[in-house]
Amino acid sequence: MKKLLIASCLVLGFTAFATAQTPAAKTAAKPAATKVAADKKATDAKPAAAAAPAKSGKPLKADGTPDMRYKENKTAAKPAGPTKADGTPDMRYKENKTATKAKGKS
Repeated sequence: MKKLLIASCLVLGFTAFATAQTPAAKTAAKPAATKVAADKKATDAKPAAAAAPAKSGKPLKADGTPDMRYKENKTAAKPAGPTKADGTPDMRYKENKTATKAKGKS
């Protein structure tokens, strides 16, 4: 009896998986293509106006962050005093504490 119950549960489970998802209905290609073209025109206009970052004279990446491949960007990012192994300033030293306080006040 136990085997019969397990077998019937498996059959019901497999039929539930087989009928769970139905294929998507096909739509006409022409209305979808015009909608995509309209969306593309709307998205193209917005980034062009907002893509003008302020020029600082230092090389920047496309997203506006400093490009760390260049020497002038690497030296600007270095902390004032000793650092930990992961590169963050070691707050046990006086130089790092005063540099952090000065940044916080600005």
